[in-house]
Amino acid sequence: MIVVAPLAGLLLGFLDFVWIKYVPFPLGGLGNSMAVWAVAAFLVTRRSRWNLPASVIGAVMMLVVAVPAYYLAAALIQNDELSQAYASYALIWMALGVVAGGIFGAGGYLARVPGRLQRVAVALPGSVLFAEAAIELLRAGDPSYGVAEPLMLAAILIALGVVVSRRALLFTIPLAVLGFVVFSLTGFR
Repeated sequence: MIVVAPLAGLLLGFLDFVWIKYVPFPLGGLGNSMAVWAVAAFLVTRRSRWNLPASVIGAVMMLVVAVPAYYLAAALIQNDELSQAYASYALIWMALGVVAGGIFGAGGYLARVPGRLQRVAVALPGSVLFAEAAIELLRAGDPSYGVAEPLMLAAILIALGVVVSRRALLFTIPLAVLGFVVFSLTGFR
């Protein structure tokens, strides 16, 4: 975990910036998706053989490291200021990474361990994608976002949510509602 999680974070942050910079919209919009980062943390911990505490710590470490790695990539690729890596907004994203890492790290662990919570945990990736899609749908028509871009991104997030939720759709929708509320409380809307 001590090597894998920070390395995964470096890759996530760096590749995310490259994705945003070079992949055209609407697919490029996935790079700005908190849900995609949460799903990445879930997948890393689900694929690992870490215990519950290590999964949570690993996911948190991965997401926290990914934030400055993103800004490092921006500095290297387009000469952005390196100070962005520790600016107040970067620290807020890192704090959100702690919260998301805790939830999705535990979810990744529980998704591979037989038990009552396994099906709920398997629903987490789809639910966060649906929750973010709902936020994008609410942005449609807002002068800051336009109509087409949020609708296209929402359609992609919904499609991804359906693909990853096919085994746990019953739990995905209520968790998506909860995720939407959490996004709203954090001001992500």
